[in-house]
Amino acid sequence: MLPFASSTRHVPSTSDVPRHVAIIMDGNGRWAKKRLLPRIAGHRRGVETVRRVVRMCLERGIEYLTLFAFSSENWRRPAEEVSLLMQLFVRALKVEVGKLDHNGVRLRVIGDLSRFDPELRALIRASEERTERNSRLVLTVAANYGGRWDILQAVNRMRLSGQDSGGAWNEDDLAPHLAMSYAPEPDLFIRTGGEKRISNFLLWQLAYSELHFTDVLWPEFDSAAFEAALESYRLRERRFGRTSEQVAGCPAAAGQLTGLRSDA
Repeated sequence: MLPFASSTRHVPSTSDVPRHVAIIMDGNGRWAKKRLLPRIAGHRRGVETVRRVVRMCLERGIEYLTLFAFSSENWRRPAEEVSLLMQLFVRALKVEVGKLDHNGVRLRVIGDLSRFDPELRALIRASEERTERNSRLVLTVAANYGGRWDILQAVNRMRLSGQDSGGAWNEDDLAPHLAMSYAPEPDLFIRTGGEKRISNFLLWQLAYSELHFTDVLWPEFDSAAFEAALESYRLRERRFGRTSEQVAGCPAAAGQLTGLRSDA
């Protein structure tokens, strides 16, 4: 039994506050360039924004926060920048995990971690183990992650699991093998920095997420920018394939909901 229903198979319950927020943290390099600083200075300032957003999620009762920290395509960046990013990741884990644990935040890292060096992999495992009993907020960091990689690795794990497909697999067979099978699908996706694309992030999971794009660069993403994203979400009508009348509970439309149910 899956812990969370698929939005393409069932109509999930919703509220004015998103349960799960996913963010592409874009604009660190441009923030630094505008100030004639090295790109890594922008990434360091971006870590401060992560702290701020985690705090805002805790204050608003958001249960899941997923951050795209390093994509499988980011290896194409200059080798020096990649090396500095890896060092920053190590430093951030060492400094931040105690604070996360103190505030009841559970840390999880998804992606193909095999390409990281042993020290970083060990730190990730230790950080996950230290915070695994926390439940106020699940903070997921996507590192060396790609949406296509996620789907392909899930297909391969499903095939190797030995389960009998009966001739054809369906979503319920695949879903437990996805990297974020432990979380509901994101309600709200935010991308900072002005770009308007999802860049191979959570391709499966974003099927019915509400998308919010902002020109604010990630190091400048503050409470006002976050509140603007949440207000944008509150104003959306989440239909999941239904009509507005069905969403509003119109009696004449209620009979058209055969086969759909709302999950608690």
